[in-house]
Amino acid sequence: MKKFLFLLLVFSSCKNVSTPPNIVFIMSDDHAFQAVSAYGHNLNNTPNIDRIAHEGAIFKKGFVTNSICAPSRAVMLTGKHSFVNGKVDNVQPFNWDQPNFAKSLQDAGYETALIGKIHLRGEPQGFDHWSVLPGQGHYYNPKFIQNGDTITITGHVTPITTNMTMDWLKNKRDKDKPFLLLYHQKAPHRNWMTEEKYLTLFDDKTFEVPSNYFDDYEGMGTAAREQEMQIDGHAMWGHDFKFLTNPFTGEETSFKRALNRLNDNQREKWLAAYTPKNDAFREADLSGRDLGIWKFNRYLKDYLRTIQSIDDGVGEVLNYLDENNLTENTIVVYTSDQGFYLGEHGWFDKRFMYEESLRTPILMRYPKEIEKGTEVNELIQNLDFAPTFLDYAEIEIPKDLQGESFRNIVNNQSSEWRDAIYYTYYEYPSVHMVKRHYGVRTDRYKLMHFYYDIDEWEMYDLEEDPSEMNNIYDDPNYKEVREMMHDRLVEMREKYGDSDELNKMHLERYLSFR
Repeated sequence: MKKFLFLLLVFSSCKNVSTPPNIVFIMSDDHAFQAVSAYGHNLNNTPNIDRIAHEGAIFKKGFVTNSICAPSRAVMLTGKHSFVNGKVDNVQPFNWDQPNFAKSLQDAGYETALIGKIHLRGEPQGFDHWSVLPGQGHYYNPKFIQNGDTITITGHVTPITTNMTMDWLKNKRDKDKPFLLLYHQKAPHRNWMTEEKYLTLFDDKTFEVPSNYFDDYEGMGTAAREQEMQIDGHAMWGHDFKFLTNPFTGEETSFKRALNRLNDNQREKWLAAYTPKNDAFREADLSGRDLGIWKFNRYLKDYLRTIQSIDDGVGEVLNYLDENNLTENTIVVYTSDQGFYLGEHGWFDKRFMYEESLRTPILMRYPKEIEKGTEVNELIQNLDFAPTFLDYAEIEIPKDLQGESFRNIVNNQSSEWRDAIYYTYYEYPSVHMVKRHYGVRTDRYKLMHFYYDIDEWEMYDLEEDPSEMNNIYDDPNYKEVREMMHDRLVEMREKYGDSDELNKMHLERYLSFR
């Protein structure tokens, strides 16, 4: 009888041992939250990405710590701010020898894979299998470095990345192990060259420009006025608008080089799609505001087209999980390495701490723990991914990680969370000419300090001025708020270990690397 009871207890305890969850971490490059239809901006339709939110959670206040590609990815991997992990800009090297969450999962018995864009030079560490684009990679007929060997694949990079991902899921992973998959797309990074099947998508649609598209930056600061990222002003006729010759001067553009990468069949389809549209533009002879509106539409349509292929790929992955009974025990996260401007303030690109580039989409599904239709309104950062994944895998979170696990937030098990986030940006002088700055954001207010060649402060009331049109730093009505925000900024810099001395060091290093 005693022996029976002992065996019963052993059996019962084994049944209660949870199986470590699989983790599928999907990241696109420069995917604005405004271009995920689940966020309600009515620009495009992303049913497969939306499905993650409908079957799980949507994060309404997801943010980055440094809105530029490589530094953002370094933060994601390490769970540490740029000034701690060392990757503060796209120029300086990343140290792969330091800990990252993939290494921790690998050490705990996970099968790990990285497929697509990582934009961090050097051999990826922490992955049993990796196939990555060198640098930015190409949209058409891209090269991949696969476990050290370079290969070239014919086709468009987005479905290619999806196909490689599906091949690993189906044929290459050890199916007796839990897995971590980083499935990272290049799109919709500039210059927004879509897959052939979407070349004419949105041709029958005219998008309205944002209300501040023709912003004169009167209510902002020097940094906003001196940037070089205006759609109507800095975007290029070839690289961005897909003209072989400048429609006003007749000069040959750089787009010819882009087309030279395509094979004959691909080039024929591209020319068939764009030549009539470009001819119609020339005949219209637009100028002034009409020209600016046309540029916005050409940019936005090209940008949104690339996202359709991303959504297709997400659907393939979700369907595979469903068909193989993996959905229940698999965490799926969709995010971007940062936000992006879709004409707000007249801009494309990112970098600034203003909302459109600071904020990033985050959608998450895990049926075991996350209720369908969950909304998360806490201030989450890409800093938090590493500790969150380790938490779900029941791996001890290293004390030096600066992010926090949001597991109990998305599960509605806790309401205790941070009430402010910290941001840094370093890559200046450089393309787009966004000045160096750092700042703090609370639920309502934002304080930023622009430095190096200027010394200016900006503060915004996000409740009264969500588009950040009016700098209230010197407004006497906000004197107490300004003092409070300065206190919070000092607190955040001390908490995370940032300083003016570090800013000076990174500036000197940057100038020496350029």
